[in-house]
Amino acid sequence: MNTSVSNPLSLWRKTSLIGKSVGLLSNWYPTSYLLQYSEAIASILIGILIVLAPFSSTTMMGIILVAISGFWILLTLAEVKTNQITAIHLWIFFYWLASIVSTAFSPLKTASLSGLIKFSLYLVFFALCARVLSHKKFLQWITTTYLLVSLVVSGYGIRQQFIGVTPLATWTDPTSPNAEVTRVYSYLGNPNLLGGYLLPAVALGLGALILWKTKAQKALAVVIVVTNVACIYFTGSRGAWLALIALGFTFLVALNYWWGEYLSPFWRKWLVPIIVGAFSLFVITALIVVEPLRLRILSMFSWRGDSSNNFRINVWYAVFQMMRDYPITGIGLGNQVFNQIYPLYMRTNFTALSSYSIFLEIPLETGIIGISLFMGILVATFKGAIVKIKTFKLKNREMGIWIIACLAALVGLATQGVFDTVWFRPQINTLWWLLIGVIASNVRVMDN
Repeated sequence: MNTSVSNPLSLWRKTSLIGKSVGLLSNWYPTSYLLQYSEAIASILIGILIVLAPFSSTTMMGIILVAISGFWILLTLAEVKTNQITAIHLWIFFYWLASIVSTAFSPLKTASLSGLIKFSLYLVFFALCARVLSHKKFLQWITTTYLLVSLVVSGYGIRQQFIGVTPLATWTDPTSPNAEVTRVYSYLGNPNLLGGYLLPAVALGLGALILWKTKAQKALAVVIVVTNVACIYFTGSRGAWLALIALGFTFLVALNYWWGEYLSPFWRKWLVPIIVGAFSLFVITALIVVEPLRLRILSMFSWRGDSSNNFRINVWYAVFQMMRDYPITGIGLGNQVFNQIYPLYMRTNFTALSSYSIFLEIPLETGIIGISLFMGILVATFKGAIVKIKTFKLKNREMGIWIIACLAALVGLATQGVFDTVWFRPQINTLWWLLIGVIASNVRVMDN
């Protein structure tokens, strides 16, 4: 069945001002020496952003994203590519439109406009990733770059664990027995942010372990995975721990499908339950033996008994009241809007910079319309990933493993996002859209 949406898009391109601008400089493209290497240049720009992300300021990342946006606009004007729009692209486009509507109806339009501009830069970054990362060599180059950078970041985090580090904020309940436990933050300044940043490195590291050819490369992949997992543990981030479990389970189930035909009927049926059972036994044993881990895990279930839990609950109550007053289009985008409206609803002594859940922050910012479209992006991405995994399995193409890794990483980041909003920070948000870009780059509307 042809799922192409090319006819409506072709009509739009012929009749709209923006549509007519696509390919406006197409006659110049074949004669341009620079644009003959457009995909390599795009990969270099993406790589520069990945290299600098953990170490640079938000302003610097913004400058690089502006450069990426400018290059994407140049490519769009100069080169017309057919069969590039997927269902993922369309859902993201409509989500962007909903963000514009949210800004238009925001009580703080100027502040929301600033958030909209930042959000638009992320989406253009996705568009560029989706344009080039279907090419194996560029994908391998980008993933290898990120994995090596993550190794530096996690290595420094582990060093902090052993030498000790002064917390930059009160990340642990001061009345808890765990109050003196070190929570590492490496170069990112926040343990929850560090945990989220390293999650995709675990998934892509597992993919590299499978796909990298030589023994030295596989040994490096093992080091990357083990180091990143250890550093995530040392962050003490409960959300990152839960995300790591969700990531691992997703990867395990997908690999069981990928290699299922090579397994005996017994292992095909029992491999996943046996591994899950063994992991559960390991966790239970660790909870019994390691007191700091036990106290940290049990704090998840203490409701208001833990100060971090209590803080989030009070913030969530205020957020629900804000959502009640701005249900359709939300309050507008960005932390500037939140910081000005939240004090009108907050409970005494519970100041906050965000709603501490992306699945509350998105409907708060863009209303029912925005969260519906965001869920559409997730469904389209997961559906597209599953379809391509099946296709690549039949063709025995290794790109399927990278898509499995991206899907597992997305599950991990979404799981952490249930309890935190570090997802909105550029170090993680760029990774999120890069992962979706990898999947979208392999999902073409002309697939049958």
